[in-house]
Amino acid sequence: MNNKLLILQNDFNHAYSQLGIDAKKETLNNLLGERELADYWDDTVMAQAKSKKISKLQHEINPWIKLKTEIEELSNLLELNDTSLQSEIIALLDTLIKNFEILQKDLLFTGAYDNHDVLMSIYAGAGGTDAQDWAQIIFRMYSRWAEDKKFKLSIIDQSNGEEAGIKTVTMSIEGDHVYGLLKGEAGVHRLVRLSPFNSDNLRQTSFAKVQIVPQIENENELELDEKTLKIDVYRAGGHGGQSVNTTDSAVRITHIPTGITVAIQNERSQLQNKETALKILKSQLLQLKIEQHQEKLSNIKGPNLSAEWGNQIRNYVLHPYKQVKDTRTKYESSNPDEVLNGKIDPFIDAYLKSTLISAE
Repeated sequence: MNNKLLILQNDFNHAYSQLGIDAKKETLNNLLGERELADYWDDTVMAQAKSKKISKLQHEINPWIKLKTEIEELSNLLELNDTSLQSEIIALLDTLIKNFEILQKDLLFTGAYDNHDVLMSIYAGAGGTDAQDWAQIIFRMYSRWAEDKKFKLSIIDQSNGEEAGIKTVTMSIEGDHVYGLLKGEAGVHRLVRLSPFNSDNLRQTSFAKVQIVPQIENENELELDEKTLKIDVYRAGGHGGQSVNTTDSAVRITHIPTGITVAIQNERSQLQNKETALKILKSQLLQLKIEQHQEKLSNIKGPNLSAEWGNQIRNYVLHPYKQVKDTRTKYESSNPDEVLNGKIDPFIDAYLKSTLISAE
């Protein structure tokens, strides 16, 4: 029993240190101190961002602090050498070991932005109407996954296809370790099925591109020189009637050095559209900075991954057989219906474990 406790203590201390719990606790205490200041709510936007950070840190830190206290209490019980407590101590030790095994998953999320919220964009690729329908299916898959996780999903911008599906959709997903969980989902997703959109019901291959970027939480995470931006305003489209926007409220922002463009027209106000577009642009640039291992924003290059054959990270085959297979981890499922209904955790876990192994 003493050996089991010693192993638990050593493994726990290693994980506790690796996750930087004490440093995060200090950050939390500083934020809690700021919240007590009289002028805390003078800047509402900043106060809300700090309050959100406090909530995230508490959710992340508290289970580790609680388990640390429980391990120390168990160690003190063992030192009493009270044989009447032996069965209670054995049961408690087993419980703490199980609790630690659950918390160990946090070790998969040690990246600088792994606990950030996510901006997810889905783009229909090669394949016409079939691809737009496929983009809609992918959108539904991630929506159901987020719902199962009790994450908050909000659509920021959406462009529907002419016949079916969607051309593009951008959404915000908020929750614990969302970026850490979803970062491996970025890339091209390939579908093979009998097309419901042609009279001959022929087999069709379609592509959709998924973009995952960490949401900017504060202005200091990425400083952007406005001289590098080209901002255009134009009249937002509509379906006619009273819903047509008669003012130039839509905004398109282009980052000139990389060529990245973000266009938003969902909000009625030009200012709101500009703020949303700027937030998305900054998040996309931050993701490129991460991917290209650059310290300075001026050194990054534009993205070049297209949604077409040869770039896919995962294949979803519905005909002539049923299979979903990840091209990187080789993890596969013979139940695509379940996967497309949002049951993608096994694929996410396989990717996270593969990155952890490669890092070692």
